[in-house]
Amino acid sequence: MEIITNSPAETEEAGARLAEQLTPGTVVAFTGDLGAGKTAFTRGLARGLGITERVTSPTFTIVNEYEGGRLPLFHFDLYRLGSPEELFDIGWEDYLVRGGVCAVEWSETMEEELEERTIRVDIRRGEHDNQRILTITGGGPL
Repeated sequence: MEIITNSPAETEEAGARLAEQLTPGTVVAFTGDLGAGKTAFTRGLARGLGITERVTSPTFTIVNEYEGGRLPLFHFDLYRLGSPEELFDIGWEDYLVRGGVCAVEWSETMEEELEERTIRVDIRRGEHDNQRILTITGGGPL
C-alpha cells in the first residue's frame, strides 16, 4: 500500500490509522533517510494505541518504552548498533514476547532477524519539503 502525506501531521495520522490494526507482538520495521519521518510515524502509532506520553527518538538510548495504551509500544533506533548481536544483547527477544508493538527505526541493520509477519514501512521524501511517500508492506492484510 502506498500513502502520500503532505505534512508531519498527515504522516502521524497514517501511523495512527495503522496502529488500530496492530496486535500484540507486531513488529513495524522502518526504512528511510535521516529526517524522513520515521519518528513522526511512530508518534502516530503511539497515539493510535492510546498512548499519551510524548514520543521522542531513542537515538541515544536505543529503545524507549511507552505504556498506558491498548498495547505497550517499544520504540527502537538501531542506527548506532554495529551488529544484530548487539540487539539481542539488549533483550530484543524479551521485547517480542511482552505483548506490545516494536517500532524499529533503521531496521536495515537486522533485516535477517525480522519475522515474516513484520510490517515494513519505507518512508521517502516526495516532490516538496513536507511530502512523504509511505510504502507499507507485509504483516498480512492491512
